[in-house]
Amino acid sequence: MHAFTASGVLLGTMAMLSLIDNNPVACLLWLGAAMLVDGFDGTLARKYEVKSMVPYFDGSTLDMVIDYLTWAFIPALFIYFFIELPPNLALLSVFIILLSSMFCFCNVNMKSQDNFFVGFPAAWNIVAVYFYILDFPPYIAFAAIIFLAILTVTRMKFLHPFRVRLFMPLNIAVTLAWFACAVSLVLTTPEHATWALWGWGMASVYFIGMCLWRTAQEWLD
Repeated sequence: MHAFTASGVLLGTMAMLSLIDNNPVACLLWLGAAMLVDGFDGTLARKYEVKSMVPYFDGSTLDMVIDYLTWAFIPALFIYFFIELPPNLALLSVFIILLSSMFCFCNVNMKSQDNFFVGFPAAWNIVAVYFYILDFPPYIAFAAIIFLAILTVTRMKFLHPFRVRLFMPLNIAVTLAWFACAVSLVLTTPEHATWALWGWGMASVYFIGMCLWRTAQEWLD
């Protein structure tokens, strides 16, 4: 099972090589594959009690190292090279992404008791997909980076579809639908995949709604 988790670094390497080869589509697809591995490896590890079988190997540390690479570091470089940002602000955007992500990964209170993320969970690979497909104006993209970096240090709740037990089957189904639509949109254009754009949008609204609903619960308690 640790080998399955470790395969994420190989997928991340392929994403980096695609970035170097100036191939944004391949880079996003490799990052997507790494995201799928990350989504399922923890569930499988808990199911087969890998920690008790290999007690001397810290799978959590392995997972965190790979996550920083594939969720933050490579996506930050993707945004630097392939997303239009305001003049002279591209490098600053990378620094903001990487530094805020470090806080996220080192935050011992990163998850709530019901397994929601607390604060924006450095999901810059997902942000990169939105930037690439929607092609925001430069200052809107930069403002989004600032906004999400600030959310990293807030108490806002973000859904972990493979860990949150509430509506888990629905959460996973919507996640897989989002993923399929995103892949379709990365491989084509929104004009040629209207169905995917609608499905992607509805899945996005679902995730935003879950985050706002759970955050509102916190405020009302």
